Amino acid sequence: MSEKNTRYVAKTMMGMEPLVAEELKELGASNIQEKRRAVFFEGDLELLYRANLELRCAVSILKPLFWFRAHKESVLYKQVGMFDWMSVMDLNQTFAITSSVHSEYFNHSKYVALKAKDAIVDMFREHLGERPNVDPVNPDIKINIHVNEAEFDISLDSSGDGLHKRGYRQSGHGAPLNEVLAAGMIKLSGWTPDKPFLDPMCGSGTLALEACMVSTNTPANILRKEFGFMNWKNYDEALFLKVKKEAMARITKPQAPILATDGNYKAIEIAEDAAKGLGFSEHISFQKTMFSDLEYTGEPGVIIMNPPYGERLNTLDVLTLYKGVGDKLKSDFDGFDAWIISSNKEAFKNVGLRPSRKIPLMNGPLECKFIKYEMYRGSKKAKFQTTPSE
Repeated sequence: MSEKNTRYVAKTMMGMEPLVAEELKELGASNIQEKRRAVFFEGDLELLYRANLELRCAVSILKPLFWFRAHKESVLYKQVGMFDWMSVMDLNQTFAITSSVHSEYFNHSKYVALKAKDAIVDMFREHLGERPNVDPVNPDIKINIHVNEAEFDISLDSSGDGLHKRGYRQSGHGAPLNEVLAAGMIKLSGWTPDKPFLDPMCGSGTLALEACMVSTNTPANILRKEFGFMNWKNYDEALFLKVKKEAMARITKPQAPILATDGNYKAIEIAEDAAKGLGFSEHISFQKTMFSDLEYTGEPGVIIMNPPYGERLNTLDVLTLYKGVGDKLKSDFDGFDAWIISSNKEAFKNVGLRPSRKIPLMNGPLECKFIKYEMYRGSKKAKFQTTPSE
């Protein structure tokens, strides 16, 4: 397969496969196929660079190398050792292996990675008399192994660090919302840049920052200094710089207001620092205020909020919080589409609004629902005030 139609895999989160497929289509990818938490596609080297730089809803981009079947460790070791690893990495480069295993034949992902590592270093030692070193923290070459029963897929990770590491977050407040999850939520909400965007519980600002990147057409990873493909033998620095320059030339100004508020002053300061790094200080309005005290006088738009789920609050406090959210939406946000993500089913019931849509999402290990409430104006509004979310 030539560089013009190389096969790649965009890894993503549960429920975001269609979003990544849509993004890839916009970039010009071909033969797009959605799988579980992955989207297969074909493209050239320029597309690979653009995908890493611009995809908002992908976790990483893999380049498949080879696959095989193995029912025992000796076959695993032999098959990995038969590949010409000198074609993808040099002796002086470090490497690391990540693995995901779903198999009755192999019980531990770390053991699979260890056996594969042994096969790779032994191959180098046999041919060159020396072996490359492993660096689990910051490797030059990152190898991915996916095991489904007896089927092994071996890939190179072109992204290096996960694509959620945008480069704008120097520090976080509490447990910051994952950037890929935030971008997916924004896409799923149906918000478009011509409408106001509000996050009234913004924490360190991830939702507002991701929305502003969409609104300004700023590439998701424009601040990233390193990608895994930069250490590949076929890395074309001139081509990547061209891709980045063209992407930056497409950046525009936001069309509608973006507002982010939080009652925690430290969180707002962290969010403001991140916005400054992206050049968004004039594009996002940050306010240090509680949602209950927020006074909004602009046009209707979309609200997305990520309230506490209850892990650090007692039951009464979290139920009261969610009731207050529902009351505030009813009284002050006619005409808005309001979205809330949470893992707390009981708290959702206290919102007191009838959901018009429910989307299952994972926030780390937590099974969440991303729920939409349509805040109709006038007479229609009343029917959304008394029906619980679950």
